[in-house]
Amino acid sequence: MKPVIWKTLVTQTAFCALAAAALAQEAPPSDQERVLETVIVTGNGSQVELPDAYAGGQVARGGRAGLLGNLDFLDAPFSGTAYTADLVSAQQSESVGDVLQNDPVVRVAKGFGNFQEVYVIRGFPVYSDDVTLNGVFGILPRQFVAAELLERVEVFRGANAFVNGAAPGGSGVGGSINLVPKRAPQDGIRRVTAGYESEGQAFGALDMGQRFGADEAWGARFNAVLRDGETSVTDQSRSLTALSLGTDYAGDRFRFTADVGYQDNRIDAPRPQVSPLAGVPEAPDADTNFAQPWTYTDEQQLFGVVRGEYDVTDAVTVWAAAGARQGEEANVLANPNAAADGSMTAYRFDNTREDEVFSADAGVRAEFPTGPIGHRVVVSATSTQLESKNAYAFSSFSASFATDLYNPVAAAPPAADFFIGGDLGDPLKTEAARTRSIAVADTLSFLDGRLLATLGLRHQEIETASYDYNSGAALSRYEDSKVTPAVGLVWKASDRMSLFGNYAESLQPGAIAPSTSGGTVILNAGEVLEPFTGEQMEAGIKYDSGSFGMTASVFQLTRPNAIVVDQVFQASGEQENQGVELTVFGEPVESVRLIGGLTLIDAEFSKTQGGVNEGNTVIGVPEVQANINAEWDVPGIEGLAVDGRVTYTGEQYVNETNTVDLDSWARLDFGVRYALQVAQQDVMLRARIENVSDEAYWASTGGFPGANYLILGNPRTFTVSASVDF
Repeated sequence: MKPVIWKTLVTQTAFCALAAAALAQEAPPSDQERVLETVIVTGNGSQVELPDAYAGGQVARGGRAGLLGNLDFLDAPFSGTAYTADLVSAQQSESVGDVLQNDPVVRVAKGFGNFQEVYVIRGFPVYSDDVTLNGVFGILPRQFVAAELLERVEVFRGANAFVNGAAPGGSGVGGSINLVPKRAPQDGIRRVTAGYESEGQAFGALDMGQRFGADEAWGARFNAVLRDGETSVTDQSRSLTALSLGTDYAGDRFRFTADVGYQDNRIDAPRPQVSPLAGVPEAPDADTNFAQPWTYTDEQQLFGVVRGEYDVTDAVTVWAAAGARQGEEANVLANPNAAADGSMTAYRFDNTREDEVFSADAGVRAEFPTGPIGHRVVVSATSTQLESKNAYAFSSFSASFATDLYNPVAAAPPAADFFIGGDLGDPLKTEAARTRSIAVADTLSFLDGRLLATLGLRHQEIETASYDYNSGAALSRYEDSKVTPAVGLVWKASDRMSLFGNYAESLQPGAIAPSTSGGTVILNAGEVLEPFTGEQMEAGIKYDSGSFGMTASVFQLTRPNAIVVDQVFQASGEQENQGVELTVFGEPVESVRLIGGLTLIDAEFSKTQGGVNEGNTVIGVPEVQANINAEWDVPGIEGLAVDGRVTYTGEQYVNETNTVDLDSWARLDFGVRYALQVAQQDVMLRARIENVSDEAYWASTGGFPGANYLILGNPRTFTVSASVDF
């Protein structure tokens, strides 16, 4: 990575640390002792402090809303859910996708031609490139993030180009995801975990954290995760190394966090996606692996972020944040095409990628009255720069090898010398993108704070360029600016209930035409389309009993489409999604905790060229999604808890003509944990079964606009672990 990027990040981290040390000498704390029971204190618009955990501890009272900061869910004119580290550990989650299996609005898919996790929110994908870390874009590992590193997984539902800025990877129309690294708890933590996952995956984790200094304002947290061995998918093996180190300072006026992480994730013989040629073949046994033994995916990512804020006065706060990532990926793939009878053909596809990303934001927040009206004004600026180097090589499309979905055949690896772009060992720059923006928001408070109105504008500049794989010569460039407005309203009908509504817009950088699509060469490869702008309207109600909460909303979202017609990648019409959402959470009765809900969504094509497929349902968007996760503390046996989760996904169309669809599916998961003491040390024993009935099902189709590849659901998987505090 360019030294200046990491030099800038390290300089800002050092500056924050020095400032914290100096400010630690400020006036002594008041007589009321500062509480850091779980290092999570209620933040009202803070860019650093997090909302408290909600009753039951599985979700938080609120989460990040971009430049508006961390908001309590009753005060936010948007909807969302923030899942906690307690839920991550209770369910032995491995990835962000595992955590989001609890969300009724989100479905997890895979990337186009790779093994990137894709999160579909309100029928639109969020690529893992566009997940934020502590509010900063583009700096997380692209394909997978280890859940053991995380304090919070926050889901923001709906268009978010105003609150967050345009996602540099071109997704995020229907929502966004923010990850918060772990923080040191008040009492410290020293924990080691060892576990086993069928059919031969061993794993271990070390989690250490401590608070220190005057008033224990300083904190440090270190996490290490190792996984290695065969997974529950036959002959698929995986090795993972993930490390993170974070520090934070929680002063009366100055607060900051700084985190650095490294992740090396490799999968050998990864089970690939399947592209149906006509009808959908019946799903094979859930543990079947139709990957070629010589295929693999491997990525190494180094990333870091720092964020700090300072209260200039009791009414004015300034903040700044910056992050960077250096990533390298190498893949040898063979994603098959399948006939309805399960016969398949495939060709080899090799690719390498190197990324350098730098992202930053800064702003000021001020609170003041004008007569009976209160104001919270926020002014913010953001910048993200991405440079990507890529190379690829295909074997002959016409001389593909044969295999079978139900009786896979191991083929000799064909030479990847037919269709080549760049040097796999030394790729050239093929893509560059820069987004910059300035935003202003005013949250007006009327009637003693019962009515909140948020008005905002963000002026965004987007530059996208593509370059030739073989020569590095510029191919296409697009530069434009857009103004993205937003309006949000909250009416607090009572201390327990609020009504909300919003108008917001989405903004995506211009999509770049790919080299191929479904094995077909794209004639205008490298061409950059104009940025896409979409609109959202939403209204809903939120309820908080103190121990049980609920959000219900209706929404409508539109976004321009990009499709392939006669081997040309082009814009065509709109996708319009409208739906109803219900989410529930908390502890409705003592010792019983619930998370779940229901999503009904109608996603269709509109305003298409020549009326082609107009009114048809969009590929891969089910009309019904439902989840319920229940956890129960067993009476009479102190420390014993059991949980169960049911996930339901309705039928999904596989083609744009709506002549082929996937069956609906349901999955059942069970877990149990037991807390005890051994030799005066706290011990936690956990066991979990995912897909209890070993259902064989196609979990999703698509995940990239216009694509219809199929992803087979994971087989029955047993996981056991033991954690010891020392």
